[in-house]
Amino acid sequence: MADVEFTRTETLTREDAAKLLTALGEALAAGDGDAQFQLGDTRIKLKVPDQLEAEVEVEVDGDEVELELELSWSTAPTPARRGRARSAANES
Repeated sequence: MADVEFTRTETLTREDAAKLLTALGEALAAGDGDAQFQLGDTRIKLKVPDQLEAEVEVEVDGDEVELELELSWSTAPTPARRGRARSAANES
């Protein structure tokens, strides 16, 4: 079971869907790794590492088309991050 899960389903115009994707892209591109974006009346803030996994799936079933974009990453410290944290602690 997930520690936290947020799901939002809504009907958007094509233009509003593009604005949502643009906002997500801009949030991910922020240099500090803190991605902040608005989903309806909820503000989401995520810490995103420099590297992540991306999966894009397109499914056509008769008249229905489904496009899924999934981004995933680990929040566990990597050896490089642990080393930087130790270095920073030693400099203090």
